Amino acid sequence: MYVRPNFKTKKALREAVKAGERVTVFEPGEFPAVVNGCGSVEGPHYPAPHTWYARVEIRDGAVVKVIN
Repeated sequence: MYVRPNFKTKKALREAVKAGERVTVFEPGEFPAVVNGCGSVEGPHYPAPHTWYARVEIRDGAVVKVIN
């Protein structure tokens, strides 16, 4: 899964979630993204090489917590 906006680092993702910014998740392709629960996200988006991965808690399609 990926997040919007397209963060270049996990630190930037963590800071945005902590600041209360709305960060949504999406899954390219035919599989649905997690709407509620936990999931793994990666970034930056394809075609850039993925340089970070994170486990996140998702509520109503938005990231509410970066677990690790």
